[in-house]
Amino acid sequence: MSGRLSDDDAAALAANLMDHRSRLMTRSPITDDIALSVEDAYRIQSDVTALRFARGERLAGWKLGYTSLAMRTQMGIGSANFGPLTDAMLLTDGATVGRDLIHPRVEPEIAIMFATDLDHPHSIDDVLAAASGAYACLEVVDSVFADYRFRLEDNTADGSSAARVVLGPLLASLNDLDAVEVALVRNGVEIARAYGSAASGHPVLGVIWLAEQLAATGRMIRCGDVVITGGLTAAVPLDPGDTVAATFGWDVTVTVYR
Repeated sequence: MSGRLSDDDAAALAANLMDHRSRLMTRSPITDDIALSVEDAYRIQSDVTALRFARGERLAGWKLGYTSLAMRTQMGIGSANFGPLTDAMLLTDGATVGRDLIHPRVEPEIAIMFATDLDHPHSIDDVLAAASGAYACLEVVDSVFADYRFRLEDNTADGSSAARVVLGPLLASLNDLDAVEVALVRNGVEIARAYGSAASGHPVLGVIWLAEQLAATGRMIRCGDVVITGGLTAAVPLDPGDTVAATFGWDVTVTVYR
């Protein structure tokens, strides 16, 4: 099969992805069997989101994927993507992730919360003017694809592997987010360090790109939405018994357990 997916095919693939997640089972990449365009992938993603809404979840914001070289290199992905976040994915600092994920991994990110709608931003200042604050954050990704083997289109269809978002403390300032240093620690051992600039050169530049993508389909970042701006380092496994933490600057730390 190649070319644009039919509505029925897109819906069937979305249902298949959700079924595998519900049974904690992996599957092979969709693109092993059929050709997907990026447009097809986002249509499947939309159908997956509709299934989440049908079971009572609501939209809480958006995630950016592959905004850093570290994550693109780790996963062999050449460009950024995005996916929706729902209220069921949001956790508070110090949360314990249960056994209802397949093979989770963790990456440190900067999250931005919005106090007003963000319509067609053109500059970093436009985004910051709409924001209420920036937060230390850990994203827990969980791919439905075996061994995290996928192409951009597969990952996009799967919501960019969105699973959980651990929102930590407020960062001191919205200014100089690109200069914030983060250290990622797993089970007491520092794994990696990076700066906010690892995400798109500046975390807010990814938000501008996201706003442009959403606008193309009549959507926007809304008041109350949280946007996580992309992993700053490569992701690390979150196995049973693990503790993963990220420290931003000198003293702002966010932690997740399993």
